[in-house]
Amino acid sequence: MLLKSRLKLFLALFSSLTLFAERPIIHSKFKINYPKPFVVVLDAGHGGHDSGNRGNGYFEKNIALNIALGIGKILQKNQGIKVIYTRKTDVFVKLVDRANIANEADADLFVSIHCDAFKSSAVFGAGTFVLGLHANQRNFEVAKRENSVIFYEEDYEKNYEGFDPNNPESVISLTLMQEAYSNQSIEAADAIQKSFISSLGRKNRTVKQAGFVVLKYTYMPSVLVEAGFLTNKKEGAYLNSKKGQNDMAKSIAKAIVNYKNDIEKSTIDVETFNQEKNLTYNKSNQEIFFRVQIAASKNSLDPNSYNFNGLEPIHKLKDGGYFKYYFSKSKSYKQIQKEKRKAKKKGFKSAFIVAFKGDKQIKLSDVLDK
Repeated sequence: MLLKSRLKLFLALFSSLTLFAERPIIHSKFKINYPKPFVVVLDAGHGGHDSGNRGNGYFEKNIALNIALGIGKILQKNQGIKVIYTRKTDVFVKLVDRANIANEADADLFVSIHCDAFKSSAVFGAGTFVLGLHANQRNFEVAKRENSVIFYEEDYEKNYEGFDPNNPESVISLTLMQEAYSNQSIEAADAIQKSFISSLGRKNRTVKQAGFVVLKYTYMPSVLVEAGFLTNKKEGAYLNSKKGQNDMAKSIAKAIVNYKNDIEKSTIDVETFNQEKNLTYNKSNQEIFFRVQIAASKNSLDPNSYNFNGLEPIHKLKDGGYFKYYFSKSKSYKQIQKEKRKAKKKGFKSAFIVAFKGDKQIKLSDVLDK
């Protein structure tokens, strides 16, 4: 009996030691801060009972899914990127749920993959879209086709607040929520479009704006990709092939990495920089102050009437062809760091600190002592 009890005790101790051997022990007073990964949500359009367009007999839903999975497989090799899918199998996902997946993941970029169609089989080429007012009837037709997916949802009137894909006036209400991310969305779309041209030699259909429901509800830079026209016999066969899908996945993945790198270069992580270099605000010039830039757009928004997710005060400046929006103002560098964290918590993930001398923006590096 004693031997049996000792055997049980030995096995329990051995099991505990094995458990601790598999996990490193970190003393409670030490905290390891790992950098936040760049979160990309890949959205394969359509799915399940929604086949998407059937140009030349192909299934848009299958092609979009294969391209999205291919992009994710490549991106997952990058340790600084985390990939989340709105669907990984042939299932139907509501448009609003796709956006919610991205919002709940606190994503840095949302990319929705589709294939185009047109009444003329001669039309071909890959294009990218960001949310905005469509400039012509063709862009409206593309958006109308993609938005018509909501009719597959029993409760679409409740989910989309009476939105009518067939009514051009309904689209105007879509644009305001994504306006804060317009500049970043265009940059991401432009990176993808350039990759199509440089990597694959695809026809450049340029970056366009149109009213897509799936982009409206996302709180981050968002792009919709039309990989090509299934209604074009040659392009449809290419997109339906394993080679074509692999080519598209590589090209889009490359563009996403380039966009991520450009964002990181242009956004100074002042918190980490300040901790490592022990930088302090140069008090010799009291005219210098800091703001947090949270957004930029081509269209002017009134800070007094537009709700920037509850952030205030908001200051607007015109810089070239863009209007830039800044949150808060302080001469204290430590205080403006807190304000930046507040802006990020409110959904402005690309927020960064800028320095001003009077009404003129100056380099942050010129303000901080080295």
